[in-house]
Formats: sequence, C-alpha cells, structure tokens
Amino acid sequence: MLKKHTAMKLLLSQIFPITNPRDYKLHLATRNNDGEEPLDLFVHNPKGWENWNKYKGQDEFSRDFVFALIDFYPEQDRWLFGGAWQIHDRKHRKYKNSYWEYDISPVEASKPFIGRLKLSLERHGRYKAPYFENYYSKLEVTEILPTRYTGEDFCGFDNIDIEFWRLEEIIRLQQSGWKAALKGVKGVYLITDTRNGKRYVGSAYNEGGIWSRWEGYISTGHGHNKELKKVISTKREIDYARKFFHFALLEHFSTKTGDDFIIRREAYWKDVLRTRGKYGYNKN
Repeated sequence: MLKKHTAMKLLLSQIFPITNPRDYKLHLATRNNDGEEPLDLFVHNPKGWENWNKYKGQDEFSRDFVFALIDFYPEQDRWLFGGAWQIHDRKHRKYKNSYWEYDISPVEASKPFIGRLKLSLERHGRYKAPYFENYYSKLEVTEILPTRYTGEDFCGFDNIDIEFWRLEEIIRLQQSGWKAALKGVKGVYLITDTRNGKRYVGSAYNEGGIWSRWEGYISTGHGHNKELKKVISTKREIDYARKFFHFALLEHFSTKTGDDFIIRREAYWKDVLRTRGKYGYNKN
C-alpha cells in the first residue's frame, strides 16, 4: 500500500537566514486611504514603492532594518516580498503635517528575492509594523516566482468577478493583458451593489468593447445609468462604487456579433436575475 506523502513546508528562515530578527520591524504594506495599492506601485512605480518605506506619519520603523511585505491582493493572505531595507538615519520632519523620513538602502542579500517570494501570513488587526521576531520563524514560502512579478495576468473571460477598485487600478494602469482581451469582445455584464444586494445588467457592443464601456464606469462611478446615478450622484461619491460595486462578465461575443443579438441577451439576463424594479437598478 502506497504511503501518502504530505508536502513539507518551506520556511522563510530556510532560504533567507537572518541572524538577529530583533534588528528588524516587519512592514505590512496594504492599500492606503486613497485607494492606492502598494502592489501596483511596486510594479509600475519603483520609486513610489521605495517612498512607501521611506516616509511615515509616525516613527513606525524604530529599528535598524525593515522587512517589507506587500499585500498580494489577487490572493487571500498572500504577501509579496518587497525587500529588506537598512535604515541609516531617521528624521522627524514638519511640513503642514508631521512625518518621519528614513534614509534607507536595500539589503544586498535580499535583492535576488525581491518581487519573487510569495509568503503566507494571516493578518490580525490593523498593525502595519510589528516586531519581526514574532513572525520570522512562522513565515511560510508559498511560491518562488521564476522572475520578478510584473502585474496581474488577465484571468480569462469566464473568471471575471472583480471589485470596482481593482478594475479601476487595471484601467488606470492600462494593463495590456486585460485591455487587449476586453477591447476585443462585446458582451453582457453584471454590476452588484454588495451593500444592498441590488444588481444592474448592462451590455457593450460599440467600438472598444467591454473595455471602453467599463472605462465609463471607472471615470464616473455610474456609467451614465439613471438608477446608478441616483446612488453615485457626484464625482465625490465615487467612493461608494469603490467600496460596494462588483463587476462580472455574464457573456462575451465576437466583435462581429450583431448588436440586436446582444441586446436580446441583455434583456434575457435582466429577466433571469430580476434586475428591474425593487430587486435591481435596471429601469427598462
């Protein structure tokens, strides 16, 4: 009878030995109040990512080194290694608001792993810079990417189920895989308001396909739909969409597909999902 083998855990300490973890603070970089994602900064604006470690509102990095992990938001409880930084000096600055500036440089030994190590960590609470020694021996390596992470790949038409804020980042950054795929199809889509469960069914059949249609939602929050306008009445209230709107693609078709056919499929989904009246945001 064959014995079942269980995969052995690969711990961070096995491939990246640190003599004294007490010299480090752990930096858990997550989305800020402006909706900015450190993962997207890491990919598209390396200087911006460095500044994420260089400037803080409080003296969070009170030790000589920082071990930075970036919230890998496409996957739950996964973090991308953003580098180990040595702090050479720290200054308390005052300009409009009080903040701390750190003179930092990357630890040489960490460079081969930056953007390649994915680690498992379930975050409890809102702490952002805990003591590293409390986590170092527990951090598990879940994946070592062959090359530095360069952005989220297009997930495939049948797997699109995405929050407004994530779609906003994809469109803002003009991510090529997503753009090429969504520009090349017409289709019927679903927007769900997760606050109240109401839904909206829409379609895209003009030039630019799904990509162009969804760009309209990202710029306005409501895409000029009457019922959604009542929810997102001003530019300032686009934060409501960021918090509660979820996009999914119900069907996609070739750009050669007739508009009448797509409009009929849109009507079909409105009936099936009961998105007219009290259950949804469709007016007709």
